[in-house]
This record gives sequence, C-alpha cells and structure tokens, in this order.
Amino acid sequence: MNVGTKVREICAVKRHHRRGRWYGPLTGAVAAALAVGGCSAGGGSGTGPAVTSSRPPSSGGVPTDPPGPAVWRKWGLAPLPVAPRPPADKPVKLSASGGVPVFAHVPTSQKVVFITVDDGLEKDPEFVRMMRDLRVPITMFLMNDVIKSDYAYFRPLQALGNHIQNHTLHHPAMNTLSLSRQKEEVCGDQKILTNQYGAAPLLFRPPYGAYDNNTRTAVRACGPRAIVWWRETMQISNLQYQKPDRKLHPGDIILAHFRGPAELRGATMTQMFRNLLKRVQEQGFAVARLEDYIQPSAG
Repeated sequence: MNVGTKVREICAVKRHHRRGRWYGPLTGAVAAALAVGGCSAGGGSGTGPAVTSSRPPSSGGVPTDPPGPAVWRKWGLAPLPVAPRPPADKPVKLSASGGVPVFAHVPTSQKVVFITVDDGLEKDPEFVRMMRDLRVPITMFLMNDVIKSDYAYFRPLQALGNHIQNHTLHHPAMNTLSLSRQKEEVCGDQKILTNQYGAAPLLFRPPYGAYDNNTRTAVRACGPRAIVWWRETMQISNLQYQKPDRKLHPGDIILAHFRGPAELRGATMTQMFRNLLKRVQEQGFAVARLEDYIQPSAG
C-alpha cells in the first residue's frame, strides 16, 4: 500500500489535523507524511487498577446457537462461517511485568479475523439490534470524550459478551505528549471504563496508531497489558489493506469506527457494518472474539 493510502487510512478518523512525530510501527515515509489531530481538550487523570481480566459481566440469556439463515437475510447478508473453538493454548500471552507488546495480528492457522470498533461517537440503536440478532463478536476501544454523553448505549453490546478496551480520554496523538500527559489519558480512561462497565480494560489502542516508548510506559503503569494495532481498515463499503495482495489473512485484526451519516457520506453505522461483514463473508472467513485468543497476565 502506498504512503498516501496509508495516511488516508489512519487520518480518516478526524477532519482536523496537526503534525505528528513518530508512529510506532509505521515506515519513515508514512510517519513524515502523516497529519494527526486530537479531540477536544479537557482534564482527567487517575490511576487505573491492575488488570486481571477484561471479561464483560455475565451475559445471561444470550442465545448460544448461531443465528439461522433467515436472521442473516433480515439484515441483507448470507451467513458467515461459524467460528471454530478458540485454541486452549492461547497464541497471544501477556505478562504482568516487563515490556508492553504491540500486535496487529494474531498468530493462528484458523480462518478467522477479529473486528475492533473504535471511539464511540455514533450511537445507532439499529446497530445494537443488528448485533443482538447476528451476535458477531467485536472488541470496542472506547474514548471518553465521545461516550460520556451516553455510557449506557454500550452496555447492551457488552452484555452480548463483547469486551470494552481503552482508547484514551480525548483522542490525542500520544507520541506528541509528555509521559505525564500520556498517563493522564490512559489512566483516566481506564478508571472511567472500569467504573462504568465493571471490568478493567486489558488492551489499549493509541489514537491514529501513534505511540512511542513513553506510551508503553504509561500503558504498563495504568493497567492494560498490550497495545493493539490493525491490518485492515473498514471505510464505507470496502476494506483498505496494508498488504499488497489486498486479502484477509488468518488472524488479521480489522479496524472500524462507531461512525454515522455525517462521517460515512450518508450511510449509517449499520449499513457500514453490513458491508464489512459482506467483505469478510466473500473471502470465507469467520469472525472470532479477539480476547478468546489472548492469555491475560496472571498477576
């Protein structure tokens, strides 16, 4: 993928931008070209509790059988393959001490991909109904600035077994901040998400994918045990790929966003997600739950 495409992929989150410095795993050319921006400024700090699990509260009453063809047709979709049983020996193992790993892919031979949905700006009730029907697993990386208007919206999604993870308080480019400010962003979101949803986030995603060594230090101090990147990005109708073969691969992590018509050129969140599932189905992949492939730290 060329530099321009990569820049557009990461910067699609915001319409206003500022210059960045170092973008973790990005190439120098992309880092130099990438313009980044933050969300509205504001306060917030706190120290997140040590993480033992990010498992959601019990989702009693959620059906365990896969939805039938009629349910998929209701949403204009063909059934996805049923996800295989996650391996007993988890391919991603996290540690309570030492460095914070960064990964964009889960090493597995199973034909599965993982869907992550960021930010939380759009709160489409139809999307909740879709998820209740189809029960496609997602991981939500939520940012407090945009979820604080309606924390309750995400609880039905969590009740389906979906995990809520850390995406900062205000969506800044982390590598432009001091260590103390980075801790405020990560620890502040960690504390709020833990209080609101009853489970401490295990994972952290830096806005725009931007991070530096201070980010790793802040993440370790605030509770999460890994930084999660991505391999593909969902736009409105199609995926943007990082690999030149423009295909999904087993274990790929897909990035999508809670976006609505204002950001999706008139399309709804539900329509975008339906298009995403079509792209996954066309390539014969199942969607698995990211956290089911991760062994949390014992400490």
